[in-house]
Amino acid sequence: MKPTNLFIAAIVAATPLAAHAEPRAAFDVAEDISRFVHAGAPVFEDGMPAYGNAFVTQGYIYPAGALDGGVEGTLPNGDPAFPDLVIGEWTCDGYFIAEGMRTETGAMVITRQIYRFDDGDLLVSHGVELADPGVTVTRAITGGTGDYADAPAAMEQVMLGMSKGYGVRLQIQIDDGTSDPVVEERDHTEWDSDARVGPASVPERKAEG
Repeated sequence: MKPTNLFIAAIVAATPLAAHAEPRAAFDVAEDISRFVHAGAPVFEDGMPAYGNAFVTQGYIYPAGALDGGVEGTLPNGDPAFPDLVIGEWTCDGYFIAEGMRTETGAMVITRQIYRFDDGDLLVSHGVELADPGVTVTRAITGGTGDYADAPAAMEQVMLGMSKGYGVRLQIQIDDGTSDPVVEERDHTEWDSDARVGPASVPERKAEG
């Protein structure tokens, strides 16, 4: 499922690259799985990260709604699927908790996320991320520059899941305390729902032996 050319044109028209007078209230993130790196230990027998494993990953920031309906934001080679829509770079680092990559529900990692927008603005959040697709989690906003210098204290994140090997898709809503998160109203249809999901996932490998 891909956006139509008309849909893309509408987002581009509504999202100029120039600096915004107000911070974005919402945006989407698509992980570039080719930039996901985790520590050599601790790991499970199959090499997947276990509790306490450190990692870093990066991806692309898109306008809010760009990834609705299961749209994939990255290509297999790690390039953005819609380069004309990219509005910034997402960097995430942290540690696996619970059952590491084998976590099936609840908090899977604790992370710092840095959203670096093309107009020069910066936003930082900290908190847990869930293994459950379509479930909202609240993260603390711990810093910001430019339009985000006076950002509210919290944001809402929904992990939409991931297609096979391409990385996770996230939808972010900044919580200004005046309305329900936009992400709750969006289409959380999962794409390739049999694929492994998580805030920083890698393609599943079979255990040796």
